[in-house]
This record gives sequence, C-alpha cells and structure tokens, in this order.
Amino acid sequence: MPANLPPQYHEAEENLHLAKTIPEKVAALEEMLAVMPKHKGTDHLRAKLRAKIAQLSEASEKRLATKRTSMVIPREGAAQVAVIGLPNSGKSQLVSRITNASPAVADYPFTTHSVTPGMMEFENIKIQLIDTPPLAPQAIEFWLPPLLRRADALLIMVDLADAPQEQMAAVIKQLEKMRIMLGEGGAKEDAESMTWHKKALMIGNKLDLDSAEQNYAALAKKYGGRFPLVAISAKQGTGLEELKLKLYELLDIIRVYTKAPGQKPVFTDPVVLPRGSTLEDAAAGVHKDFREKLKYARLWGSGKHDGIMVRRDHIMQDGDIIELHL
Repeated sequence: MPANLPPQYHEAEENLHLAKTIPEKVAALEEMLAVMPKHKGTDHLRAKLRAKIAQLSEASEKRLATKRTSMVIPREGAAQVAVIGLPNSGKSQLVSRITNASPAVADYPFTTHSVTPGMMEFENIKIQLIDTPPLAPQAIEFWLPPLLRRADALLIMVDLADAPQEQMAAVIKQLEKMRIMLGEGGAKEDAESMTWHKKALMIGNKLDLDSAEQNYAALAKKYGGRFPLVAISAKQGTGLEELKLKLYELLDIIRVYTKAPGQKPVFTDPVVLPRGSTLEDAAAGVHKDFREKLKYARLWGSGKHDGIMVRRDHIMQDGDIIELHL
C-alpha cells in the first residue's frame, strides 16, 4: 500500500534536513509523525521515525542530563499548574505574591530564564505553581513544551494595559505550535494526533493601570465563553482570593476527610481526588494497600444519613468524611 504522504510531511522532512540541534531534529520528526496518514502503508515508516526519535532522545538525555534534571519539576501538593504568558505580563510577580517562591521580578521583559516552583495555599490544601519563561518564539527553550504538557492545568497571564486580546491570541498560537490545545476536556493526551488538551484559567493582570477595566471587558466578551477569567493586580494584591478559588474550581478536584472509629475527623490533611472518584479511590489515596483490605466504610456528608455504610463504588463528594474499616 503506498504511503501517500501529504505536502506537510515533505515540508517537515525538509526542516529535518536543515535542523542543526537535537531538539530541532526531534521537533521535525514529531511533526512528520503527526501529519502522516495512519494506515498499513505507513506502519514501517512510522516505526522508523519513532525509533529515530528514541535514539535522539537518548543522546539528548546523556548530553543534557544535568540541565534537564533542573527543568523536570516533581509534582507536589494537590496539583501542578504552569503559569505562562508573554514577556512582562506579571507572571513572576504573581507567583512571588501567592506562593513561597521568590522568582526574579522586574519591570522589564525576559526576567525569567528558567522555572521556579512555589506552593500556593488554598484553604487546607496546597497547589503547586510553576513560573516559566515568557512565550516568545525566539526564546522558547526545548524543555518548556514537555513541562507544559505534564502540568495539570495552565494559568495564562495577559497585561490588561497592553492589547490583552492580541496577547491571548499570541499565547494560543504558541501553544498550538507545541500541540497543546486549550479548553474543555481536561489534561489528557491524544496519542493518535499527538496533541495535549489542557484546562486553562485566563488572568487579566495590572487592573490598577489606566484602561485596564475597559480592556478586561473586551477580553471577557471575546474569550469569556471559552475560558474562566479573572482580573487582578499582582502588584496591589487585588483579586487574588478570587483567583485561588477559580483555580481550585478549574482543577475539578475534591477533598475527602478521614476519621477513626469513635474519633473526630481530621480536617488538616484531606485526600485530594479527581471529581467522580469512588470510595475505593479514596481508600487507596489514604494508603495504597487499603484498596484491597477495605471491608466497608461509613460516610458523613453526601450520604442520606450520617454514618451510613457505603459501597466501594460510591461516588465521593467534596467535603465527605469517611471511616474506613479494614
């Protein structure tokens, strides 16, 4: 069966021949894979390209192990959220304001050259925010797209005093080049088309500046139906509590509390789960062995009666309290 490769494939193949660095070669090979038709005639070529990507990635790992290690941020807390935006949008100022991190903050662009993680407190949980370099085409590091793909959600910053609608369009364009799509559907990978779908919260920053409110209204009119949106001033601290709440709601997670028989519930360290999780999932979240050992549980909260016995497949709700019996 003939491969019938489209013009986009040959264009990507030409980019591969012109590529000088390993990241550029990998990017070209991934583009060739993405645009290649999926049928028996391309199976051999597809396997060959995947093998070449693996070979280049292994070489890159050996050559850049130290640098890559510094850019792979282990997930901590209830979720990992990457903070992105164009130069001088206020990302670093926000992260330094609402987390324990101290990224470089200045009034000129390109202050951030690496990544800085920090923990944001929301009620009784912590959410990890990662300050990232600006999304400028000429300055995007090869390790940034994988970092954004691994994140549970994206927090997009735009400057309300400087054409925020155009900024948002530019951010979306850059993400699409990384094969990251925004909108409903959550953080998931589509293996067939090699795209990643991410939830996103859009933040209009610098609300304290002239014309910001008017620009925010225009921004909301264009994008408000597609993304949750909040206006803040990272400099003055305006709107930060609303931001935290909207980010928590965006993540679509729940908190489940535990109690021992005859004792009061523990509200300081909840089990954090995706919405729709079951009692069995909650038990495993307490301890990996509890999924198998669980005999039954009593529930306070979403049950019809306090202390009601529930089955393993019971769907948990935010704020539920469980008493596990092993």
